[in-house]
Amino acid sequence: MLSTHIQKMTTRPPTVEDSFSFAHDEALRLVTGGALQPVEIQYAIYGELNAERDNAVLICHALSGSARVADWWAEMFATNEGDARPFDASRDCIIGTNVIGSCYGSTGPVSTNPATGARYASDFPLVSIADMVRAQSVLVEHLGITRLRAVVGGSIGGMQALQWAVDYPERVARVVAIGAAPLGAMGLAFNHMQRQAITSDPLWQGGDYTTDHPPAAGLALARALAMCTYKSPELFAERFARHANRNGEDPHRALEERYEVGGYLDYQGARFVERFDANSYLLLTKAMDNFDLARGYASEAEALRRISAAVTLVGINSDWLFPPDDVRHLAERLRAASVNTHYHEMQSSHGHDAFLADAALLAPLIIEALAAD
Repeated sequence: MLSTHIQKMTTRPPTVEDSFSFAHDEALRLVTGGALQPVEIQYAIYGELNAERDNAVLICHALSGSARVADWWAEMFATNEGDARPFDASRDCIIGTNVIGSCYGSTGPVSTNPATGARYASDFPLVSIADMVRAQSVLVEHLGITRLRAVVGGSIGGMQALQWAVDYPERVARVVAIGAAPLGAMGLAFNHMQRQAITSDPLWQGGDYTTDHPPAAGLALARALAMCTYKSPELFAERFARHANRNGEDPHRALEERYEVGGYLDYQGARFVERFDANSYLLLTKAMDNFDLARGYASEAEALRRISAAVTLVGINSDWLFPPDDVRHLAERLRAASVNTHYHEMQSSHGHDAFLADAALLAPLIIEALAAD
């Protein structure tokens, strides 16, 4: 059964954890033509706004993250005075939100549809990165913040950070996007296969499955496929090689007995099913696919020329979901649009997941970006 609660706290609790509801009188109109009314945004704040209200940093989560940033990016938070870490709750007001379409408190497929009194499920409309950012902007305004010191995120969180820079240029001073760019054909292909894995599950029921009987096998397989895109061949070779599964299975003995890498992927899939919703997974991967800064503008170049923030892009040398060349080329297009842009490339064997797994390498880059003029 799906738990819609935020993942178990593993680090410091937020200073404030709450939800904000809006769009009661007028619906939030979505890019694809759908609408949501009302809209709930789950958020968490670490630290406090200063008197000038200029110390707010918005951190945007990746696909399966939550508003509780310190739960999934603990290594980026200072725990003692003088820690060389990017986010310090004694100095910064650090804000995390759960994106619309997700299942950790914000309006999504597991939420109640006021028109029917039942879960939205398959009736939940398609959402875009721009829709997520628009909802965040309403919350930020509600909190009394006119200009964010920075917006930071990795993967789909980095997409949100870039969308902020384009859509709200006067409201963000700095942007840091890690492992983020428009998805190439290979990324689109893997996301397509993940969605097919879910919708091919007999328990899918057109998206109207019960929470007691979700399409667990399909969602687990989707997660296993995703894990292959988040890592690198070098990391898999180092960790698993051709070893038999550590529980004593012998792949030479029976069809169902696995190598260690198979056991790892099955384990990751089984854990994921316990904490995430299949409909949310479909919506968020589709939003990743559709990320295009040109949408709503005459061209990408016109969109990029709107940016006034200082932009830092970080590529990861072993990332094949968002290859570093794609991130570097986006940096070149930003510079061509006269955007103050810096590009860095992390050297890590962790693949796309390096933004989570190699905090020691990433932290100095974020610290430098947050200090930039």
